[in-house]
Amino acid sequence: MKYRQSIALLMATSVAACSVGVDVNHTQPVVAPGWHATLPHGGSTVELTNWWGSLGDKRLTQLMALAEANSPTVGSAVASIRAARATVRSNQSSLLPSLTASETLSRKLGQSATASFPGGSTISNIASGQFDSSWEIDLFGKARSNVNAAKYRLAGAQASWNDARVTLAAEVADDYVQYRGCMLTEDVYRRSLNSQNETLKATGDLVNAGLASSNDLLLARGNAATASITLTAQIATCEAFIKTLTQLSGGDESETRKILGDGIRMLPRPRTFAIKSLPADLLRQRPDIVASEAEMAARLADAGASAADIYPSLSLSGSLSITNGVTGWSFGPALSLPFFQGGAKRAALEYSKAQYQKQAESYRGTVLSAVAEVETNLVKLRAARLESSDAARAADNLRQYFNAVDENWKAGGISLLDRETARRNSQSADLTLISIRMDVLRQWIALFKSLGGGWSTTPGNSEPQTKTTGALP
Repeated sequence: MKYRQSIALLMATSVAACSVGVDVNHTQPVVAPGWHATLPHGGSTVELTNWWGSLGDKRLTQLMALAEANSPTVGSAVASIRAARATVRSNQSSLLPSLTASETLSRKLGQSATASFPGGSTISNIASGQFDSSWEIDLFGKARSNVNAAKYRLAGAQASWNDARVTLAAEVADDYVQYRGCMLTEDVYRRSLNSQNETLKATGDLVNAGLASSNDLLLARGNAATASITLTAQIATCEAFIKTLTQLSGGDESETRKILGDGIRMLPRPRTFAIKSLPADLLRQRPDIVASEAEMAARLADAGASAADIYPSLSLSGSLSITNGVTGWSFGPALSLPFFQGGAKRAALEYSKAQYQKQAESYRGTVLSAVAEVETNLVKLRAARLESSDAARAADNLRQYFNAVDENWKAGGISLLDRETARRNSQSADLTLISIRMDVLRQWIALFKSLGGGWSTTPGNSEPQTKTTGALP
């Protein structure tokens, strides 16, 4: 009778085998229909993807390949994907029946009317085997909610892997640009030192000839010493960038120096890329937003699992045993009713809902921050490009002015102090031009990163591939 009642209960509740809905509220992120900042070149030159290739700098490409292959951050993200995939498989297994088997072999000492051994004892062998099977029916979708949560977290882990790659690439590119700018600045200081040494020699000759005062010689010596100090400090700064690039690219400094070569004395000249997307497109383009959205969906699935846990659970279990050729079996459903839990399960549901709402607000904040980041980078890029044109004109004019003053000084028309003032102004303009051109490049890199880095979610490009970790299974 009880067995028939259990079967009837199973048939009656099977219609409820669907996920329990969860009532949650959160504020959707609101973004503008278009960018407020001016787009560079109207956003109409080349596509966002493959922007690094547009630099045409094989050294940077090699450094990026090394960095991605050896980055602990990227490697950790790959491991997170593996762990998320394992969780998906583990949760999916709860939807299927489980089967376990055991076997035992023992010897038993007993009494017998016909004794085979002194004292009337007998020894017998007992062999037994048992199979146990169980299956929890997913009546209210708890198991499926857990599977969905794991799948969403897998998607988030994959997006985080892409985010790690974009961040790493931008960091390598930024440090590489600073290194190249550092080398250009070193050249300016090196030329200044050479010029100061030549001035020192010329001033000494003039003093010996009675055509200049000894004060001019003191000034020339001080300027040469100062130029030497500045150059030494700049060389150390450039060496520090090599150390940073070595750390990013895997720690092999000899390999990094081999790639960098003797240090090209020019900055890369990137082409601009198209910014055809609108702010709302960032929801699909930036990997950190994708990861945040995936976690929000996972938290909602967690809440669904908590809601389903409030309701009864039904499982089927059975066993088959064989002992010395004698077979026995049992089978039947088991119903678990969550009575008198002290409100623990409903508290767990409220906690899951709160976690979802918390993640929803985090997602909204991520979206708003991403839009603001792009807008800010657009403004900074435009300003840097305008400053670059003015800085180029200033450097050219002050360089011509110094050449004229230098010729006048050599002819004895002005003092060494006047010449030094003109030289310093020209040098300052050259350094400003280098700095601003570096800023233009660095703002391009920052804009590239803030727009999502051009990563792809197509099937051919969605799997992590690294030398250290290999392809994921």
